[in-house]
Amino acid sequence: MTLLIFICSTTSLISQNTRLIVRADDLGASRSINLAIIKSYKEGIVRSAEVIVPGPWFEEAVKLANEYPNLDIGVHITLTSEWSNIKWRPLTKVESITDENGYFFPFVWPNGSYPRGSIMENDWKIDEIEREVRAQIETAIKRIPHVSHISTHMGCLSFSDETNELLYKLAKEYNLNIISNQTTNVINFPRWSGSQLSKEQKLKNLINNIKSLNTGAYLLIEHPAFDDTESQGMGHIGYENVAEDREGVTYSFTHDAVKSVIKEKNIELISYKDFFSSQK
Repeated sequence: MTLLIFICSTTSLISQNTRLIVRADDLGASRSINLAIIKSYKEGIVRSAEVIVPGPWFEEAVKLANEYPNLDIGVHITLTSEWSNIKWRPLTKVESITDENGYFFPFVWPNGSYPRGSIMENDWKIDEIEREVRAQIETAIKRIPHVSHISTHMGCLSFSDETNELLYKLAKEYNLNIISNQTTNVINFPRWSGSQLSKEQKLKNLINNIKSLNTGAYLLIEHPAFDDTESQGMGHIGYENVAEDREGVTYSFTHDAVKSVIKEKNIELISYKDFFSSQK
């Protein structure tokens, strides 16, 4: 789950064409994800990718991001570690948002399958959260100089007014763009994927939804990966078919039929950076 948070001018779009931001989340979380995102950029429709700085494959993510500097990168602020078989820890000492093993809690909000496994069920401290968020932002900027924007993994800063205000404050301080649900000139792309759908159904839905787009700027967020042994080991109670689900996303993002319909409809693929540049 990802909360959309963006700040931008209310000025009308310079371009009156149909424009589409395709964002791939969780760069750095696994090698399968890293390589699928790059494939979806090089051979498909992805134009922006969100990096998880505490992720176990962050070092490779840094190399790939700098190898492809035209791939727009966002800092995907991460305060949770949801998978059962692989975990990540914070960059700083933040005991109020970590479990007894030093890992981030699995979830932001309570989940019945994981008692006390959420930030909200524990005595979180805003100063610790701010310290960790700053560390993630500063690390990302240092290692990937062309970082342009900020987003949140699983809506991790949307659970209180304090944390939400913190996100906007730090975005302004570090000069990073944000898109939010309140952004009147960015439209959420219609739902097309899901863990219960086959890759063929995902592809069909994506094509049909692209055909239905009207004039405006749309945001499509998804999670490419490959159906390999690494992804097959990822999951949690309630979401067990991660590999199959996310392979379907990669399949759809790189399919010739998707690229063809985008070309036929004269849809402009843009990044976050492109979008905000057009607002100036």
